[in-house]
Amino acid sequence: MAKKDYYKTLGVDKNATEKEIKQAFRKQAKQWHPDANRDNPNAEAKFKEVNEAYEVLSDATKRSTYDQFGSVNPQDFGFGGAPGAGGRYTYTTTGDEAGGTPFGDIFEQFFGGARNSRRGRGTASQNPFGDFGGATSSRQGGQDIEQPVSISLKEAFNGGVRIVTKGERKLRVNIPKGATDGTRIRLAGEGGEGFGGGPNGDLYLVVQLEDDPQFKRTGDDLTVEVKVDMFTAMLGGEVEVPTLDRSLKLRIPAGTQSGKRIRLKGKGMPNVKQQEQFGDLYARILITVPENLNDSQRTLVEGWRDQLNA
Repeated sequence: MAKKDYYKTLGVDKNATEKEIKQAFRKQAKQWHPDANRDNPNAEAKFKEVNEAYEVLSDATKRSTYDQFGSVNPQDFGFGGAPGAGGRYTYTTTGDEAGGTPFGDIFEQFFGGARNSRRGRGTASQNPFGDFGGATSSRQGGQDIEQPVSISLKEAFNGGVRIVTKGERKLRVNIPKGATDGTRIRLAGEGGEGFGGGPNGDLYLVVQLEDDPQFKRTGDDLTVEVKVDMFTAMLGGEVEVPTLDRSLKLRIPAGTQSGKRIRLKGKGMPNVKQQEQFGDLYARILITVPENLNDSQRTLVEGWRDQLNA
């Protein structure tokens, strides 16, 4: 069987760090997600390849085995069944530590690894081959899977429901209010399939917050630029300030300078963990001036300038 090049699938070097692998996976998963490629019949297959590659390379034990042998499937190593048996036994690779067999971590990974699974969901037989009359399978939990999901700042502010696809199924996902870049949303049992009757892994949707053309987010605080004409800036007055909820009236003090930040307490983002608490909104003042003056207006402004600078 031809070796699958998982590094090539994710577009990373063989010496890539865990962080680089995760970043590459998120980029590839976003690129090939079926929802974003409805007109591409090959997208779903490519998306599955990316998930398979990440499932192996994100697990230190599986990655080590893959680097040594080009596979994590014990069937690819030619281990046959028990003496006299015609078939092969199938085991999954989830162990984290090597055992005491003469062959080092290979047998422990494939035949005893579930005892030390990082998920801790299953147990393995003391004898990897079981009775000669039939194989005793390990009961192991499935792999957890991460998948990026892009949301707008407005969605993060209000929360809501997003529909994601998994194969032929559609899943309703609740986006929490105040979700930030990197927020993980758990869908229990929607990850990799378990083995030998073990439970499925979980699916984690990792929020990627889209840039907003109007608001800049810093933690739970927001900043928005507000244009103020020169006369209101000089004399004081009121202007409208947009928020993610509704527009508000903001009092501009006389003599306000361009670049000044005025705080609107509690008008920022809800906190994802304490949604009754809100950050602040900062209105950054940008003073505007008339662009086209006629001769009489220009003469009038020059007179003001001379009086103010006298």
